[in-house]
Amino acid sequence: MIRFFPKIFARAHCDIPCGVYEPTLAKIAAKTVARMVEQLEKLSMPKNLKDKTSFLQYSNHIARRITVKEEHAQLCKKELSVLWSDFFKNQHLEKFPQLHDTFWQAEKLCSQNKQEVNVEAAQKLVDLVDEIAHIFYEVKDVPQRYEAYKEITDKLY
Repeated sequence: MIRFFPKIFARAHCDIPCGVYEPTLAKIAAKTVARMVEQLEKLSMPKNLKDKTSFLQYSNHIARRITVKEEHAQLCKKELSVLWSDFFKNQHLEKFPQLHDTFWQAEKLCSQNKQEVNVEAAQKLVDLVDEIAHIFYEVKDVPQRYEAYKEITDKLY
């Protein structure tokens, strides 16, 4: 067989070597989960459940918030999974031995937040995403970006 092109060997951390990784999307998703839980907790039951309009309005408010909560919990899980599988490497585990467990807990909390309306679980997810972000910026050797990340994302609502 005649080769028209030479063999080229490439190494990449993902299928497309984009190099674009950022924990901010996971934080926005986690904060959205927490916000929806907060709003669900604050919703008041209609005074008259037999009033069809009031009942439907209340049901609509709940359904919309649960839908957004579940979508964003899944989005958070996806963003964390990309960071875990494509960005972090073995040498990062050596330097940050808690990394595996932190990701495991965060992804489990994404699932828990889809299943429940739980203020503590939602806040714990936000906290773990922050912990992962802190390690991420340390690994990237730009720890000052963590402070910028926190300043922006902590003020989302």
